[in-house]
Amino acid sequence: MSKTIRFNAFEMNCVGHQSPGLWAHPRDRSWQYKDLEYWTDLAKLLEKGIFDGIFIADVIGYYDVYRGSLYHALQQGVQIPVNDPLQLAAPIALATEHLGIGITASTSFEHPYTFARRLSTADHHTKGRVGWNIVTSYLESGAKNVGQSGLAVHNNRYEIANEYVEVLYKLFEGSWEDGAVVRDRERRIFAHPEKVHEIGHKGRYFDVPGYHLCEPSPQRTPVLYQAGASGAGKAFAAQHAECVFVSTPLRATLREYVADIRRRAAEVGRDPRKVLTYALVTLIVDETDEKAQAKFEEYKRYVSYDGALVLMSGWTGIDFGQYAPTDLVKHVETNAIISAVEHLANGDKAWTIDELARWGGIGGLGPVFVGSPSTVADILQEWAEETDVDGFNLAYAVAHETFEDVVHYLVPELQRRGVYPTAYRPGTLREKLFGEGPYLGQSHPAAGYRDIERVKLKQEQVVPV
Repeated sequence: MSKTIRFNAFEMNCVGHQSPGLWAHPRDRSWQYKDLEYWTDLAKLLEKGIFDGIFIADVIGYYDVYRGSLYHALQQGVQIPVNDPLQLAAPIALATEHLGIGITASTSFEHPYTFARRLSTADHHTKGRVGWNIVTSYLESGAKNVGQSGLAVHNNRYEIANEYVEVLYKLFEGSWEDGAVVRDRERRIFAHPEKVHEIGHKGRYFDVPGYHLCEPSPQRTPVLYQAGASGAGKAFAAQHAECVFVSTPLRATLREYVADIRRRAAEVGRDPRKVLTYALVTLIVDETDEKAQAKFEEYKRYVSYDGALVLMSGWTGIDFGQYAPTDLVKHVETNAIISAVEHLANGDKAWTIDELARWGGIGGLGPVFVGSPSTVADILQEWAEETDVDGFNLAYAVAHETFEDVVHYLVPELQRRGVYPTAYRPGTLREKLFGEGPYLGQSHPAAGYRDIERVKLKQEQVVPV
């Protein structure tokens, strides 16, 4: 039996996202990112195509590594301006019934106590269709503008993130017991105070003594997404993530990554099949291979060379503006996305700066597949079978045309082959993805914080060294 294929839409509350310069295409709508209609139209389209969800990326900060300036990012609209992603959850939920809504938020720039309230509120408003993409951030500009002296070193950011999610687990899972809220009008009891607990967290980075401000949301802890591909990132994903995103142009690298994540998840006592992996790709589809290729060539005429290098420089922490177009990409120690540097500098292909800009101009760090529905379906099935990836995180070239073509041409072909869903499961996002209950399973570390009084007692019994 062929492996089932799943789709997420990869978006960002900005112009162009992963395809700098394509906002100038006459059919592109991404310049309308400020308008709710842009998002509700897209959400309805994706739900028609039975997408698992819309995954909304985000950055705090801006891309000023390229040529040591923000000039080209501003001129070309490269992920600046960028609006807040969490505010999109409610309108998307109102426009749809099933679509999942993955929101990116950093553990580096917002206190977990206030963020927990915002995330629980979104899960309530969407009736349990929210996910949180856990990121540690990679832009020095973001750290400086929230009053930090600079970005914490890479592995230390994951150390902070581990404590951050611990605080959230305590708030989401342990503060309010099941049955705490009764809404008993006759006895005038809204909630039983004895069933609502202070979490008593006192850690290295955070001190959160009190109660969660929200009653339990439909999923308690929203679905957890993560995209780390470094050693520290994969260790974090194996411990916490339910859905993992990876960006690589190489099939062999993807196969190794998926196997590594599943192995690591099993080692920490989790079911490796309960960690869904999605690979970043961009799909250019039309009725025939010839029409799709012509569309791709048309798109390429709008790519911004400087804009592509703005993104590549920001992701890697390497100023590619200091090199000649014919120079090769080399490994440089940075504090940004370590896996991006490793893929580009240590992979099977030797990249020149010019090749890097032209390749990354559409779809970012993932591959671009071009062709008829049959051609693209063959490619996706080959990748799924050979790499064991669960699905694909689809970037767009032209909004919303790229997704319209996928839904109109490709989804029916995959459904005809019996490898793509034809309907949604009922329930929350977690239930739709995994076919089980709305809460995290007992093998997940969050489950260990449900009896918060026992957790606090154990912590009190630990004798300081």
